Amino acid sequence: MSRLVHLEDLERFRSTVTLTEMSAALRRVAWIVRRVVGVPDYETYVAHVRACHPGTTPVSRREFEESRLHDKYSRPGQRCC
Repeated sequence: MSRLVHLEDLERFRSTVTLTEMSAALRRVAWIVRRVVGVPDYETYVAHVRACHPGTTPVSRREFEESRLHDKYSRPGQRCC
């Protein structure tokens, strides 16, 4: 037995997404995709070092990327492919 849906019911469940919220959601999705495929996030690393470890100099982008690659490929059995 089906129930008729009234327009008032639909209005109650409608949500409005602002451009700012959509932009934030897309940034989160992009961050997740980059993490899943293993793209190093140097800018986040530098921000973390500056915020949490004042006085410490972050490694160069090249050293950071080499370290990430070493970590990624130095553990056999940790990859799916």
